[in-house]
Amino acid sequence: MRKLNQMTDEELALAYVEGDNKAFDLLLSRCEVKLFSYILFVVHDEELANDIFQETFVKAIVKLQDGQYSPNGKFVSWLMRIAHNVIVDGYRDAKNLLFTDQHNDNDLSRLKGDAVTDSFVEKEIVRNQVLSDVRRLVDFLPPNQRELIYMRFYQQLTFKEIAELTNVSINTSLGRMRYALHNLRRMAKDYHISLQLD
Repeated sequence: MRKLNQMTDEELALAYVEGDNKAFDLLLSRCEVKLFSYILFVVHDEELANDIFQETFVKAIVKLQDGQYSPNGKFVSWLMRIAHNVIVDGYRDAKNLLFTDQHNDNDLSRLKGDAVTDSFVEKEIVRNQVLSDVRRLVDFLPPNQRELIYMRFYQQLTFKEIAELTNVSINTSLGRMRYALHNLRRMAKDYHISLQLD
């Protein structure tokens, strides 16, 4: 019998399904940095990233135990897809929490100094708002286009890797990206958001 540290991620996943909890511990240690980095890159909040990371592994465990994993040499990508779905579900659930009421102690006239009016600060605020708007618009894309946007821009996969993961040709991946960008531009125009997506 091979030692656990000589097994591939896929073999470790299957060993865990067969009851070897040490296999899962090793699998977690192999994947945690890459998975957490991806989640943190998308959500920009360490506490939220930790919650999503934990939820991702809980869902992965359930899927493994339910036999919903088929070894195809891409265990980390499978985990990232689960994380992506958890993130998207979280954005949908939080959609109504994006608006806040102004409190009585929120008096902006008390702000003074050049730093507040500095053009850099203003550009950064606008950039962050545009990124936030784009993330919300991505949720309205068809599932195959939405998945492609996340794989390309958040996971930073190549079109070849995307084609392999989604079982389509590279040309199909490129076509979906073209349609996704077209749809994002159209929605941005409808909502008066300026996009630079080339």
